[in-house]
Amino acid sequence: MGVSIEEFLEMLATLPGVEQAHTSEWTALKVHGKGFGYLWERTETVGLKATIEEQLALVAERPEVFEPQFTAGRFGWVVVRLAGIDADELLELVTEAWCLTAPSDLVEAHEARVWPGIRGVAG
Repeated sequence: MGVSIEEFLEMLATLPGVEQAHTSEWTALKVHGKGFGYLWERTETVGLKATIEEQLALVAERPEVFEPQFTAGRFGWVVVRLAGIDADELLELVTEAWCLTAPSDLVEAHEARVWPGIRGVAG
C-alpha cells in the first residue's frame, strides 16, 4: 500500500496533454491550461479535482487517507495522502480528475486508446 512521488509522476505520463507548473511549494497539474490537481512533495500529498459527491464519499469512507481541500462550483477538491492509497485507486482518481478538466475530444481519444473497440465510454 502506498504510492511514491515517482510512481505518481509516472501515472501522469499516461494522460495526454498534462502540464506541470512548479512553484517552491507545490506542482500544479493542468491539461490545456486548466487545473486538475496539485502535488505537494514535502507532505507527500496530492490534491485532485472531483465531483462534490465523490469528495464527500471519499472523506467519509477513509478520513485517514482523504480530506476535503475546497469546493468550487460543482467540484469538490480532495487531498490524498500518498502513503495510504494503492496505485490502482490513485490512477482511477487522477484519471477522473483529468477527465473532468480535459477537452472532450482529448478525453475521447484517450478512452479510445485505453479501451479500444468500446464505444460510448463515459469520462
